[in-house]
Amino acid sequence: MLDTIPENAVWAIFFLPLASLLVILFLPRSQATAAGVVAALCIGAAFVLSLWALDSSLQADGHPLSFSSHEWLNVGDVLEVNVALNVDGLTAVMLVVVTSVSFLVQIYSMGYMKGDGGYWRYFAYMSLFTASMLGLILFNSILMVYVFWEMVGLSSYLLIGFWFHRPAAAAAAKKAFLVTRFGDLGFLMAILLIYVHAGTFDIAAIQDLAIAGAIGQTVLTWFALGVFAGAAGKSAQVPLHVWLPDAMEGPTPVSALIHAATMVAAGVYLVARMFPVFQVSPDAMSFAGAIGGLTALSAAMIGVVMVDIKRVLAYSTISQLGYMMLALGIGAYVAAIFHLFTHAFFKALLFLGSGSINHATNTFDMRLMGGLRKTMPITFITFVIGSLSLAGFFPLAGFWSKDEILSDAWAHERYLFYIALITAGLTAFYMFRAIFLTFFGEYRGGAEPETGAVVATLSNQAPVSTEPGGFEPDPVQAHAAAGAPHTAPEAHHGPHESPWLMVLPLILLSFPAILAGFANYNHDIEHLLVGALPEGAEVAEPTFRMGVAIAATIVPAVGVILAWAIYHAKVISAESLARLFRPVHSLLENKYYLDVLYERVVAGFLFHKALGGALATFERYIVDGAVNGAATSVRQTASVLRYLQSGQFQTYGALAFSSLVFTTVLVLVLSPL
Repeated sequence: MLDTIPENAVWAIFFLPLASLLVILFLPRSQATAAGVVAALCIGAAFVLSLWALDSSLQADGHPLSFSSHEWLNVGDVLEVNVALNVDGLTAVMLVVVTSVSFLVQIYSMGYMKGDGGYWRYFAYMSLFTASMLGLILFNSILMVYVFWEMVGLSSYLLIGFWFHRPAAAAAAKKAFLVTRFGDLGFLMAILLIYVHAGTFDIAAIQDLAIAGAIGQTVLTWFALGVFAGAAGKSAQVPLHVWLPDAMEGPTPVSALIHAATMVAAGVYLVARMFPVFQVSPDAMSFAGAIGGLTALSAAMIGVVMVDIKRVLAYSTISQLGYMMLALGIGAYVAAIFHLFTHAFFKALLFLGSGSINHATNTFDMRLMGGLRKTMPITFITFVIGSLSLAGFFPLAGFWSKDEILSDAWAHERYLFYIALITAGLTAFYMFRAIFLTFFGEYRGGAEPETGAVVATLSNQAPVSTEPGGFEPDPVQAHAAAGAPHTAPEAHHGPHESPWLMVLPLILLSFPAILAGFANYNHDIEHLLVGALPEGAEVAEPTFRMGVAIAATIVPAVGVILAWAIYHAKVISAESLARLFRPVHSLLENKYYLDVLYERVVAGFLFHKALGGALATFERYIVDGAVNGAATSVRQTASVLRYLQSGQFQTYGALAFSSLVFTTVLVLVLSPL
């Protein structure tokens, strides 16, 4: 065991990615290629320190370590905000997740982004992203959490829109920023509400007041719902999930970081951090569980029909986040964070694997892939490991965390158990559908079925989209220098394994994807997480149920068999099934038409026409009317008074005499007798 981590070392965890950002910003552009090394070294050092923090937290049984408080904001007697570092079991687990995944993503990105014109800018944004998430985790003030919450949103906006010259990427970044604003507004209102009633922003103090009954239950319910609104935006819960699939327009390593360890994890972390407050409000707990269940099932169903491998993974992420929210809603606090922990590793593995596939084929469309296991054996093996873990097969990491959620759901909310079980089957189906379409059969380079975009079809050429903004225009995927056309000679060769800078993170992530579930074998994760809770908080105790474990294995196995029968053995035709269930297939393919609803009804009618029209009318008749009315009054008054300026002496004399008479009469009338 190491000594307890000192406060300055914890501060270093936060400041190292910020230092990376500053160094990269001031690097000479001739040395821009050093940006990746700087980012990897700084975040790697933060990872090592995070392991130290985890060791210290284990020694303290997850209880908060004691650090000094610092005054951050003081406005006389009106407002005083003190902040301190908060390292407890929950913080320690999250620190390891964020820094480990981010470190491996930096290494992968050095190969993936090589030659891109925005190489240095990419790593600057990634450093900011990591620092923002670490700040969100480390501070004990809910106001500081909100500050870094917004910085995470800003970072995601910059990275999703990294290739801002592409209309699709710019639109996706704007969509992510705007959709999450709705949830963030609820979070901000919750913070203001709790400050009015608690008089503090300190999270531990708020938790203690809630447990002690010092704050009314109605207030706590509204506070919890506001917090959940913010979490629903960041963690892509229905109906605020629509931004996440479009976020795939960013570079693939960004998707890995967003989906595994940063932005989407922030919402689940926030609800877990405020879990003692949620417990006081059964209504808020039930609402969170129901939304989580709805999100898990609805997103998994969409994943079944997606043909873009990154979007399959995107909807998988939404579904798994729903799993975590479902768990928190039934009081399975430990199971939820345990699943967040395991999910981070196998989902990062899968996203980076999809980037490796794209590197070889220059497309994310699974209809244009096939047979890649022969040319990409490492990517194939690691992708299968990630898929097995995501599907929850024994003994991989996903089995243990998903089984805990299912067991707790069986004990507390049976309807959520059945939703989660069906979702597990769908998860196995769409992941092995992706495996059979991508790695089995023959390579299917050719024209895109829907757009007709011409792609290379010769055996020695990787397919290349001619659609503007259709796929990522970075040089790695084109296998050419930055800005080089896809027709460049060096851009044409067949699918092949990715370079070691990209393959090594896949191999390293495979180990936690297999073994991370055993981290809780001796209940170490459980002790850490429970130790982070204040006295009086209660959690659903994880219990292994053999019947649930068997069901959780059989149902995904059925999903795999169905995927094999349809997409590999072709016992059943996928096209025939799509025609047979066309209404359902169309509904899922169009994502329940929620994007259409938001774009045409909410944005197009409610905001643009109704609200915009009302504001335009108000501006025209009230604002402009007042301004124009004042000008008209002055003009009309002037048009009357101008007749007095005649230039005739007798007129001026008459006016002077009349004024004298009027003044005299007025004085006589008003003067006392």
